[in-house]
Amino acid sequence: MNRLEQQMQFALEVDKEKMIYRQTYRSDNETFENDAEHAWHAALMTILLSEYASEPFDVLKAVTMLLIHDIVEIDAGDTYAYDEAGIATQAERERKAADRIFNILPEDQAQKMLDLWLEFEAKETPEARFAKVMDNIQPIMLNAATDGRAWKEHEVKLSKILNRNKTTPENSPALWDYMLNNFILPNVEKGRIEDDTKV
Repeated sequence: MNRLEQQMQFALEVDKEKMIYRQTYRSDNETFENDAEHAWHAALMTILLSEYASEPFDVLKAVTMLLIHDIVEIDAGDTYAYDEAGIATQAERERKAADRIFNILPEDQAQKMLDLWLEFEAKETPEARFAKVMDNIQPIMLNAATDGRAWKEHEVKLSKILNRNKTTPENSPALWDYMLNNFILPNVEKGRIEDDTKV
């Protein structure tokens, strides 16, 4: 295959991301969002909210990370944020998927995409850190907008949410404060999230 054919094959392959459904309800509170919708929404939120990052970062690079970060779920499937058994095998499943899917591209683009995906996963650069904040905030916002429905259905505990977001306060204090006080704590008060931190 020539370069353009490889690029078009990749473009068609990643359309499958639209078919991977998550455990987060869309704001209509009736249907689950898919991975492509999540990636687009988090990428757009990065553009809108980049001013609240704790450190300067390349917005376009973070947006690109978010647009590709869940492509691996085409093969690996969606791993729910609080599914401990799924999380135990997630890294291995997703790395195998990354090797297959990104290697549909010409070698130079495949390596660039893989490097960006690995950088996002490592969370060690300013771009990756803020992208991870967005990856976490977007579903929390939707969970709050749907009256905590998914949290209630999965019996999510406050300690799990706080642990998943343990680096969010340092990467964006303003967004963490907003998320905690407008999305999380009101759902604790309503009983949608079990507060298991009062021990």
